[in-house]
Amino acid sequence: MLNRTPWAVFAVAIVIAGCQAKSQTESKNPSLTDFVVDAGWPKTLPNNWILGQVSGIAVDGDDNIWIVNRPLTLTEREAGAVQDPPVSTCCVPAPSIIQFDQEGNVLQAWGGQDSDEQWPQSEHGLNIDGDGNVWMASNGGRDQVVLKFSPEGERLLQIGEWGVTGGSNDTAHLGGPTDIAVDLETNEVYVSDGYQNRRVIVYDATTGEYKRHWGGYGDIPDDGPLGEYQSDADPTHQFRSPMHAVRISNDGLVYAADRVNNRIQVFQKDGTFVSEGFIAKNTLGMGSVWDLEFSVDDAQTYIYVPDGTNMKVWVVRRDDFSIVNSFGTGGRQAGQFNWIHNLAADSHGNLYTSEVNTGKRVQRFVPVSD
Repeated sequence: MLNRTPWAVFAVAIVIAGCQAKSQTESKNPSLTDFVVDAGWPKTLPNNWILGQVSGIAVDGDDNIWIVNRPLTLTEREAGAVQDPPVSTCCVPAPSIIQFDQEGNVLQAWGGQDSDEQWPQSEHGLNIDGDGNVWMASNGGRDQVVLKFSPEGERLLQIGEWGVTGGSNDTAHLGGPTDIAVDLETNEVYVSDGYQNRRVIVYDATTGEYKRHWGGYGDIPDDGPLGEYQSDADPTHQFRSPMHAVRISNDGLVYAADRVNNRIQVFQKDGTFVSEGFIAKNTLGMGSVWDLEFSVDDAQTYIYVPDGTNMKVWVVRRDDFSIVNSFGTGGRQAGQFNWIHNLAADSHGNLYTSEVNTGKRVQRFVPVSD
């Protein structure tokens, strides 16, 4: 056994404190391109809860992290405690919407099939607007709606009609909406309406009044057959199902994740096409561009692109779509992915990822200090 005098212990404490202080100083200048997993986040869920597929993630203005998960995707064995009769002591499906603090504690949770009002069959996509309201899309066959809630779960607005869809040029109904971005300057909500339809569509964020919509390259969307994606073919002018996410940058550009076409398309807010970039263009199957998030510097130099097919996150320069880094691989251990679905960043540059399929979890990645 190593014996230390009190002075030696005191010296060790000074060294540790100095390292901690240095780490805190360095964390003020986090890398925008290199990340490591924080295996201790989040903390164990309360109430014997277990997550289903985590199909949306967002960060609010106070750096709290919100997720939406799909309780209906849990198997009888995973949710054994609620079977009749119970098959095990573990576990109980968590509510659909959960808010975490920076330490990974649950602050509140609500929503799900036992809600007082109709709830989606398949939750898909989450956004917290600048006023703290919670927006959720839905892509189940009986869904076809975007819902807006207060932070406490009071339903404020419904866009679309339950179970009704009318194609990519129907302005009153949605078709498998996947994600939401809210522009507080204009009080508009942008919806990637993309599992059945092929468009970005914009509504008034208070009333739900239709404003405008567009398809790939800013064209009028067309729901005709496209055939299979081929990496060596000329790019199709239509979004390909699912058109999976939409984001608005600080400089007022609208970014669309055209997942199976392996590309990001950029537009002005009126739908005018600006540019596009391809990510892992040879990817087949479910495609490479599953979500979009910008780096936290003022210029938003990078886009983080979760790729559920290749099981990684691409770090992409926003100005030319060149890939500068990636992290992650397929697997079930900390830092690995099984169908990574969404990504969000907090103001410190930490990244939060969600997983569907059998992944059914959320992870945090912290920037490596410069």
